[in-house]
Amino acid sequence: MYLTINETAEYLDVPVTYVERLIQTGKIRAVHDGEQELINKQQFDTYFQQIEKYREMINDYLSEPLPKDRDIRDED
Repeated sequence: MYLTINETAEYLDVPVTYVERLIQTGKIRAVHDGEQELINKQQFDTYFQQIEKYREMINDYLSEPLPKDRDIRDED
């Protein structure tokens, strides 16, 4: 499925100028159909998979219980 620059910006939740800059620098691939630039949506699948994996790692880390501190002594 191909998206326009405006649709891609909305899909990635970034400004249109940022998407245009990514196209100009070659960070994302685009095809010019004579009227507009079209961007293949599938090239972002890996990016979103990596983001999801990173979120899971952070959630696992944050949900891990704190170990008991062995240096604490009850002096009462």
